[in-house]
Amino acid sequence: MSEVLTIESMDLEARGVARRDGKTIFVVGALPGEKVLANVYRKKPSYELAFAEKILEPSSLRVEPPCPNYGMCGGCAMQHLDPSAQVAIKQRALEDCFKHIAKLKIPQILPAIYGPSWQYRYRARLSVRYVIKKGTVLVGFRERKGRYIADMTECLVLPKKVSDMLAPLRQLIASLTVKERVPQIEVAVGDESLVLVLRHLDPLIAEDITNLRQFALEHGISWWLQPEGPESVYALEPEDEDRLAYGLPQFDLRMGYKPADFTQVNPLINRAMIAKALSLLAVEPEDRVADLFCGLGNFSLPLATQAKEVVGIEGSATLTARATEAARAHGLEDTATFSTLNLFEVDVEWLRALGYFDRMLIDPPRDGAMAVCTALAALSAEERPKRIVYVSCSPSTLARDADILVHQGGYRLISAGVINMFPHTAHVESIAVFEYHLGDPIPELKVEEVEEEEVVIV
Repeated sequence: MSEVLTIESMDLEARGVARRDGKTIFVVGALPGEKVLANVYRKKPSYELAFAEKILEPSSLRVEPPCPNYGMCGGCAMQHLDPSAQVAIKQRALEDCFKHIAKLKIPQILPAIYGPSWQYRYRARLSVRYVIKKGTVLVGFRERKGRYIADMTECLVLPKKVSDMLAPLRQLIASLTVKERVPQIEVAVGDESLVLVLRHLDPLIAEDITNLRQFALEHGISWWLQPEGPESVYALEPEDEDRLAYGLPQFDLRMGYKPADFTQVNPLINRAMIAKALSLLAVEPEDRVADLFCGLGNFSLPLATQAKEVVGIEGSATLTARATEAARAHGLEDTATFSTLNLFEVDVEWLRALGYFDRMLIDPPRDGAMAVCTALAALSAEERPKRIVYVSCSPSTLARDADILVHQGGYRLISAGVINMFPHTAHVESIAVFEYHLGDPIPELKVEEVEEEEVVIV
């Protein structure tokens, strides 16, 4: 059933939001301010789902999506919106989460960090499927509405070299004896190498290995194989084991990692994010700093170049081992130490046993850091870190945790803003600063320390 709707706003999944008789209707492909002919495809008691069948009155911010896969591929949801407007809408989404969930207004909006809108995605999981009826292989992202894989031969958010390989990869997979048993290919692009991880449910035979090696030579890539879970990943050629890395040149660091390790998908924005987080944290040379959910030391090692002591804690033993190895390689093992712990189950006694921290950086997954924030709020005034910088990939859980820090822990929300880590998607990365004043307040940030920064490819 189609009907004319006026779009009022946009939700966290980049859907236009309209209302009819008090009922909310989410419209895929519609922008705020537009009048659209919407086709409702699902009805629920409290809301309905629809897609924009025709744009009757377009927004001035609407642009023509350049990707031929747009509308079919589920990888990008906002290509029809001007990139600068995407950032503004994400900022509004962050503000709304603070307002409605934490009952807080952000005192200072940090100018957004943003960068190139295309060819930014250095990490990706490509789905693979051999379509028996058509005798062909599909390699790419899943369709927007369904479990099928989009029929795509290019992708504008992947680096050009990876995009150009989508069609050849289809031919390669079709040549393998296990073509019906290859569900995915992971992409990891480092500064020095491009890795493809082949997930295969059945063993490869010698002919398959030969085909993979020939492909690697032709396209300048390294193959890693994954016969079982993520822990089974290994390099096809032993000499490729230690080639994958990304640099943080402003701190003179080289961060080595394995394809299955978590790293940020956008290395250019990652560098800017680290620099901004450290600037906002305002670390002094004698400070003791905690980096919670530290991963492989993405923030910890840069912090170790500025602070007296950095304690990194992470739930993955694999990542903390990697971080310890990196600290040793850079001569920072006396400054940065790492341990493994489930940070979703900590309490105030655990936090108190770690000793006093002057500063704390928190960078949790989408579930947020409720247990950590509850523990912080339960500390006595003298025990609380003076400043906390919280990096988030979910504005709703950030707002929930801000509610705890401010209304239970006595912290003040100082500033917050978005980091456009994933252009053209509805994903909102953000950063927030909290302070606790005991006695003399710590110095205010200078304006130049939080200036808007556009990251450019050099």
